[in-house]
Amino acid sequence: MTVHIFPKAEEQLDSFTDELRKKFFKHFRKIDSMPPRRHMKHGIPYHVEEVTKQARIIYAYEEQDIHIIRCFPNHKEYERWYKTYK
Repeated sequence: MTVHIFPKAEEQLDSFTDELRKKFFKHFRKIDSMPPRRHMKHGIPYHVEEVTKQARIIYAYEEQDIHIIRCFPNHKEYERWYKTYK
């Protein structure tokens, strides 16, 4: 499997602390070894992975590729993005 990080997700990762960034990369490896996990509701074509109690990774799974769409450091930002699909 190949993990691709979209530019918006990379930009978000760059703004995180080193500790939080390490947690995200740990979960990227987890997603790579055990895809896909939890699918999003309301017909949103992505999967979600909880990094911490607040932080989330949004990703798409296609055959042999995993596309990291967005990375959210807290639930507030995730909710704001999620509500744009409702």
